[in-house]
Amino acid sequence: MSKQTIEFAGEAVGALIPDNGQLRFVAVKYSVWPLDGQVFQTPEDARRAVAMLQAHRQRGPAIRRNPRAGSAPIHGHSDPEVPSAFPSR
Repeated sequence: MSKQTIEFAGEAVGALIPDNGQLRFVAVKYSVWPLDGQVFQTPEDARRAVAMLQAHRQRGPAIRRNPRAGSAPIHGHSDPEVPSAFPSR
């Protein structure tokens, strides 16, 4: 077993170092820092972990938007269930 480079999207992000019959991940990019020091059985396991981490980062936080926010006109209201801040004249 020899040292292996792990790439993601064409960029080296870490290395796998043999360690007692397993592979220890050494992060070389901040984006995969949470994986630094983790042990994997195969290079494919490490690549999968990197891909899952990157996919999680790209999704970003789950924010639930209110689809009605900002949609009511200033004068009056568009939804009979939503009271207007400006009463009709």
